[in-house]
Amino acid sequence: MNLGEIRTGARFMATKSLSLLQVANGDLPGHTVELGRDEPLLLDSGKSLSPFSVAYETHGALNAERTNAVLICHALTGDQYVANPNPLTGKPGWWDLVVGPEKIIDTNRFFVICANILGGCLGSTGPASTNPATGKPWGLDFPVITISDMVRAQMRLLDHLGIEKLFLAIGGSMGGMQVLDLASHYSDRVFAAAPIAAAPRHSAQNIAFHEVGRQAIMADPDWCHGKYLAEGKRPTRGLAVARMEAHITYLSETALHRKFGRRLQGRDALTFGFDADFQVESYLRHQGSTFVDRFDPNSYLYITRAMDYFDLSAEHDGVLANAFAGTDVRFCVMSFSSDWLYPTAESRTIVHALNAVAANVSFIEIETDKGHDAFLLDEPEMHRTLAGFIDGCAHQIGLD
Repeated sequence: MNLGEIRTGARFMATKSLSLLQVANGDLPGHTVELGRDEPLLLDSGKSLSPFSVAYETHGALNAERTNAVLICHALTGDQYVANPNPLTGKPGWWDLVVGPEKIIDTNRFFVICANILGGCLGSTGPASTNPATGKPWGLDFPVITISDMVRAQMRLLDHLGIEKLFLAIGGSMGGMQVLDLASHYSDRVFAAAPIAAAPRHSAQNIAFHEVGRQAIMADPDWCHGKYLAEGKRPTRGLAVARMEAHITYLSETALHRKFGRRLQGRDALTFGFDADFQVESYLRHQGSTFVDRFDPNSYLYITRAMDYFDLSAEHDGVLANAFAGTDVRFCVMSFSSDWLYPTAESRTIVHALNAVAANVSFIEIETDKGHDAFLLDEPEMHRTLAGFIDGCAHQIGLD
C-alpha cells in the first residue's frame, strides 16, 4: 500500500457547514485514495477517468495471509459509513446491526472495506467533484457510468490495498448488483458472494420509477441544466420529491399501514387544504427534506441511470447462466417476501442461472412484511442465515 496516495479527511463536529464541493472532493472523515494516473479507468461508455478518487472506510485488521477481507457494497443512497456514524447526519452506520466487533460480520475476525461508489458524492469521484481539466465541478460533463464501472473502481482499490482475493463480497439492492457483477467478471477474486434483495437486471417498472425521480430533479428551476454548483444553487425541491417517490418503493403496503394507517399528523380533523394532514405525508416530506442535506442531485441522476443500464445477461446473448459459467464462487442469495421492488422472482432467476452452471448456491426467501428495506433492519432470520453462511465459508478456508 502506498500510504502517500491516501488522504485522511479532517475530523470535525459541524460537518453540515461544509460545502457540497468540499464533501464531494473528499473532505470527510476516513480515507480517500487517488488512482488511475498511470492507468486510466476505462468505462463502458468508451470514455475514461484519470485520475479518479475512491473514498472508503475500513474496520478490523487484514491478516498476514490477506485472506480475511470482506467488501461491503452499498445501495443507491448509501455510502462508505457502514458501521461508523455518518459525519453529515450523525446517524449510526447504515449496517451497524450487522457489522462490528462480535457482530455477524465480525470486525475482530474480518478486515471490512466499504467504499463510496464511483459517481457518488461522499468523496469518490462523481459529478460534483472537480474536473481536473477545467478546475470546475464536472456536472453533466461527467461520463455516464455503469454498475460494472463502479466494480472496476473497487477492484482498483483492492489492488491498491494489496488484496488479491476477497473472502466475501456482500451487499443489498444496488449493492447486490455490484456483488453479482463482481462475481461474474472477477470470480477469481472472491471466495463467497451474498447478493441480498437484488436482481440480475433492472425491470421496466424500476426504470420507470427512476425516470420519475430524474424528471423531478431536472424540472426544478434551480437545477440549471446540471450547472447548479457553478450558479450557487441546488435543486433541493426536485431532489426531495425524487427521494419521497423512491422511498415508497422501499416499503410495503403492510408496513406503511402498520406505521401510519390513515392517522392525522398533529391535528384532530382534516384541514381541507394541502398541508400534511396525514402522518404518512409528513413522514415522506421529512425523508425528502433530510435527504437533500447529504446527497448531490446530479449523483442521483447518474447512479439511477447506472442501475437502469444493469443487465448481467446482456453481454451473454441474454443467457444469464453464461455470466457465471465455470465459477467457483460460493453464493448465498436472499430475498424478502414483501419486496415488490426486487421481488423474490428476481432472486430465483439468479439461483436458476447458478444452478444451470452447477454453481455452489444456497437461497432463502425471508418471510417479512417490511418490504425492500428489510435488509437494513432487524431481521433475525436473515441475520441467522448470513451468520451461518459466513461461518461455513470461513471454516472451509481455515478462518475459524
